[in-house]
Amino acid sequence: MHKILANTVFLGKDIIYMTECHSTNEIAADMIKEGTAKEGSIILTDNQTKGRGQRGNRWYSEPGKNLTFSLVLAPVFLSASAQFDLNRLVSNAVKDALIKYTEGIKVKWPNDIVHVGHGKLGGILIENSLTQSRIQTSVVGIGLNLNQLDFAFPGPTSLAVLSGRQVDKWDLLNDVLVEIEKRYIQVKKGEVDRLREDYWQDLYRREEWAAYEDDGGIYEGMITGITTEGKLIIKKRGGNENQYAFKEVKFL
Repeated sequence: MHKILANTVFLGKDIIYMTECHSTNEIAADMIKEGTAKEGSIILTDNQTKGRGQRGNRWYSEPGKNLTFSLVLAPVFLSASAQFDLNRLVSNAVKDALIKYTEGIKVKWPNDIVHVGHGKLGGILIENSLTQSRIQTSVVGIGLNLNQLDFAFPGPTSLAVLSGRQVDKWDLLNDVLVEIEKRYIQVKKGEVDRLREDYWQDLYRREEWAAYEDDGGIYEGMITGITTEGKLIIKKRGGNENQYAFKEVKFL
């Protein structure tokens, strides 16, 4: 049985736990359509067989070793043009929860969680339903590598690899939800400037020269900003600044 999460006001009071499912985001979306999900509902699984990441990538996770869940939100206070603020608040909240376990954690645009020098710790996939100019409902999918020690391909890492100890899944879930709720209330109060500044300060490769690839080829560039809508601004060495939407630029 799962523990009852007592440290939040409205997140995580309704937890649907499944030993296995195809995609927690899809189940959450179906529950919203059926009217059985409420704000703060969570679908959690030990084994997600068809998890998805950004760019339509598959999300691979060893059964029972990691934290994989989806959270239902109703951020009607956010306009459709401010959708990226939801990415910002969730990314920052996850990072805030993880730094209790290990240092060196950054947010990689748009919403991956990485450890500098060691690889990807997790990813976030947010799917919004819009009504006119507002966000009606959001399904926030979060996958974090906790106790997995071996990975099928290079790139990922886990909290256990970084900290040298096993992590309690329910403790971490509680920490993540507390931080999301804190940030969510902050944005609901209109404190978006602070949120955007925090996201910028926590951003991986901020104001560093590094290699990127776009449809024009490979180049050296520096991340100099992020637009309100969430486009990444990269200045090419000796050239112009470009703005990129999701999938338009690749980190090398």
